[in-house]
Amino acid sequence: MIKRIPIRSLKVGMYISDMNTDWIPHYNYSRQGKIGSDAVIEKIRKLGVRQIYIDTSKGLDSSDGVPMEEIERENQAQLLKVGEQTQYNRPRVELASERERADELHGEAKTLINTLMGDVKLGRAIDMSSVNSVADGLLESVFRNHNALTCLGRIRHKDSYLMEHSVNLSVLMSVYGRFRKLPFDVLHQIMVGALLHDIGKTMIPDEVLHKPDRLSDEEFEIIKRHALHSKEILEQTEGVSELTIQVAAQHHEKMDGSGYPMGLKGEQISEYGRMTAIVDVYDAITADRVYHRGIPPTAAMKKLIEWSGHHLDRNLVDIFIQCMGIFPVGSLVEMNSGLMGVVIEINEHDQMTPTVRLFKNYDTGQPVPWRVLDLSVPGCQDGIKRALDPFKEGVQLSDYI
Repeated sequence: MIKRIPIRSLKVGMYISDMNTDWIPHYNYSRQGKIGSDAVIEKIRKLGVRQIYIDTSKGLDSSDGVPMEEIERENQAQLLKVGEQTQYNRPRVELASERERADELHGEAKTLINTLMGDVKLGRAIDMSSVNSVADGLLESVFRNHNALTCLGRIRHKDSYLMEHSVNLSVLMSVYGRFRKLPFDVLHQIMVGALLHDIGKTMIPDEVLHKPDRLSDEEFEIIKRHALHSKEILEQTEGVSELTIQVAAQHHEKMDGSGYPMGLKGEQISEYGRMTAIVDVYDAITADRVYHRGIPPTAAMKKLIEWSGHHLDRNLVDIFIQCMGIFPVGSLVEMNSGLMGVVIEINEHDQMTPTVRLFKNYDTGQPVPWRVLDLSVPGCQDGIKRALDPFKEGVQLSDYI
């Protein structure tokens, strides 16, 4: 049986089934195996891990353990409760109308990040006029119809993770900030910070940054310095605001002080740093990387809830979930009718009734003529049964988004 236990209950002889450390985006140590010494336990504890999953069929049990099924039920109940409180911003234009423009803007932004990374590596200054222009373009698209860019964020390529993550973080931060009704100038500054948050990775040796194998302790410490490098680079760049620097410098800080590079706690982390930490973790755990297969958006929302309090700001997590929806754009879902579809637009009033593009019969596996179904339309007889994992279902989301 898989159980979750507090880290204080971890003992030699237990078998770890999941380290529960995906909130540490660059941690690629082995996440499974039997505990062989107290030194290993201490190493895990120093990471800031508060709760860990064990497999009692492969190692010792614990009286403090809670079965995974019970954890899942609790996370699901909390997700639904948070989702009841919703207030979306109505798109100004139709999704189809904005999609082409969003595609161009997304491509321009990825190209810019790639260029900037190369420039900084060669010692050149950051072209802030280009950054500001791209940020404004993305922000305007979000205000027209945020679903368009959010859809594109679900089309991922492992080899382009660094660029795509920076762009997606900026898009999600703008959607999040707009939901919170932040002023336009503040939205612009946090978008710029999100676009440039990983610029410090240019200071990390390629053999460490792109290492596909397990990192050594020393290599992991080197990776962790990238946020500090980002801060230093932006402090030396003309025209960069303090708020923008906070976003880049604090995106890996955690509420309990287990984050990096400064080990800040609670209110020591700025409001925007706490927001960025949430969005950074969400985008990272939903993406396929060399050492990590992304999880579905709905499952990611449950993990954000699970990691709230200790690592992430619970109030801001709840607001992020309300902003993105229980079934965020790009979620693969099974319908009550037995059909399969992908969420393409969230509903501004009811998170259980988004707009879905149907394309397949889940029960038979046979394709069906594509059609778009708005579940909020009066008289609609269908509804979402559950979220699905595209990997397990063999679905390439880019074919249907």
